[in-house]
Amino acid sequence: MIEQRTGILTIEEFISLYDEEGPFEIIDGERITLSPPKAGHVSITKRILFAVERFAIEHDLGEAFSEGPFVETDGPTWVTGSRVPDVMYYTKERLTLYKAEVPDWQDKPFMIVPDLVVEVISSNDKYTEVAAKVDKYLEDGVLTVWIVDQKRHTITVRTPIDYVTLHMNEVLVGGNVLPGFSVKVAEIFR
Repeated sequence: MIEQRTGILTIEEFISLYDEEGPFEIIDGERITLSPPKAGHVSITKRILFAVERFAIEHDLGEAFSEGPFVETDGPTWVTGSRVPDVMYYTKERLTLYKAEVPDWQDKPFMIVPDLVVEVISSNDKYTEVAAKVDKYLEDGVLTVWIVDQKRHTITVRTPIDYVTLHMNEVLVGGNVLPGFSVKVAEIFR
């Protein structure tokens, strides 16, 4: 007998739909198709990914990934939600533990909430939708969210208890999630 649940997918169904229909997120039971990113968006995402990944590798802190999904689960086989941040970062300790607990992790989307996510606001994004998405990340357990605004050339750093908006002449730091990391905001938008 196959167990069925309303509003959620098995891991296999999630992977199959993702392969067939392209990237999507599942937020509050609703499947949201993602638009392909534009060149400016991709360029900024690459700069952030490169800066975070280079620093994390040099200091043996963790790993960063781009445009990949992570899923929320109800048990080992049921997907209850999914997100596709522009960049996501996991600390070494959490990622090592996850890989040990999920031996076939390479054949699935990440089934662990990231420590840090980056959302690059695109020209077609609505402010209210981005704000709601950031709130969901924090509710999911993400520790820090960087919201990169291409038009205003700002980066807003959100945590569950605080936020700050950085401008071109300021420096983005990694805080507790990526200790010692720093990059000039202007470098991200060059």
